[in-house]
Amino acid sequence: MHTQSLNLLGNLTQVKEVRTARVSSWDQDGRNQDYWMIPAGGTVVLGDMEGPGSINHIWMTSFCRRVHGPSVMNPEWGGKIAPVNEIHNALGVTWESADPAWYRKVLIRMTWDDQSYPSVLVPYGDFFCIGHSMPGNFASLPFTVSVKPEEQFKFGGVASVNCYLPMPFGKRAKIEIINENDVPFGLYFHIDYELYKQPLGDETAYFHAQWRRENTCDGWGPDLQVNTPEVNRVANLDGEGNYVILEAEGKGHYIGCNLSVTHFQGSWWGEGDDMIFIDGEKLPSIVGTGAEDYFNHAWGMQKNAFPFHGSIVHESDVPGYQVSYRFHITDPVHFSESLKVTIEHGHANHLSDDWSSTAYWYQTLPSKPFGILPVEERIQRMPQFPSPGPLKPATLNEEMAESFRLAAERMEGYAKGREEQVHIKTDRVSWHSEGNILQSKSVRDSFLSK
Repeated sequence: MHTQSLNLLGNLTQVKEVRTARVSSWDQDGRNQDYWMIPAGGTVVLGDMEGPGSINHIWMTSFCRRVHGPSVMNPEWGGKIAPVNEIHNALGVTWESADPAWYRKVLIRMTWDDQSYPSVLVPYGDFFCIGHSMPGNFASLPFTVSVKPEEQFKFGGVASVNCYLPMPFGKRAKIEIINENDVPFGLYFHIDYELYKQPLGDETAYFHAQWRRENTCDGWGPDLQVNTPEVNRVANLDGEGNYVILEAEGKGHYIGCNLSVTHFQGSWWGEGDDMIFIDGEKLPSIVGTGAEDYFNHAWGMQKNAFPFHGSIVHESDVPGYQVSYRFHITDPVHFSESLKVTIEHGHANHLSDDWSSTAYWYQTLPSKPFGILPVEERIQRMPQFPSPGPLKPATLNEEMAESFRLAAERMEGYAKGREEQVHIKTDRVSWHSEGNILQSKSVRDSFLSK
């Protein structure tokens, strides 16, 4: 019998009866408007695929801009080309800025099979490890983010994101975007998946992801310095008051998280131990030695990103902000009944920082339903410039006054034209979404008929 040694790429040598397919934002008119404009307050189905099958790759990039003044270009011209004006300001040509919190205002929702509730419900940015709505370059095994230097560590900066985690579905996979912002945003996407002729096994574990936040964590001594004798003398054995990354019920395995921290003391946000409770145990059977140790660093978090662990935003890049990740790909945490993954916010939970996290895990269905905080409670804290105070009144001559009148007049016309172009794009989304659904059905029917 032919055998093959364990090899990450070993499957490439085996031919399988599988059909590869994709749903994407491609322009179904055959032109170059290859993105969807997701309307404000709208929910859009990116793909609704019948199984059995498995998603094996998701790529996305996006933009969300607020207009402060009229462009000197006719909005109709920009409506017929790639959205270059929506990404970069050309001084004197456009006056726009990225919505600094749109990554938290938009949700990605995934529902498997016959469940009436989602298994994935996470802010778009945090799902792809963009914490604080602030993208940073990093490459891990399951996720990557690629961002231009001028957009890195910028609230709302544009970035390319990838997820390579497998997401099996027995009967159906429904992927949606929910825009809870008051402005539309543009989304390019690929969702690559496979179809199978044989049903998935009963022990198939389905992908899940959940976002949580405590703003701020309930600390008992935030005015005591980290790692001092006064703090370290306090015991915490049962995890009471720990930050909870995940609570799940069922059978499956936890594969990791990303964690975003806004630290206020100006010292060190860590020192807290991870504590993991398996199958209802009262005391944790898995206990760590410090926050940086859980993320597989030491002596604080280093400015490194590796396949399974690291920093995406380091506090030396943006003081007070940290985004870290740890993926248990080779060492998943298994559970048969329930799982609770926690970590102390400072030793014995003495710090009161702003923590948010995305947990990733697999489990059999049905899983326990969960929700998400309302949009106003998801927006990250951002540093504020001091107010300049009341401005001195200015006396305008006739030319100056006329300039204000002309600018308002031009803005009125530009805003109307731009809104018309946005409506043209948002109106296309519904039939493009339906086109993706019909295409997926056609591919599946053709595959199963052979």
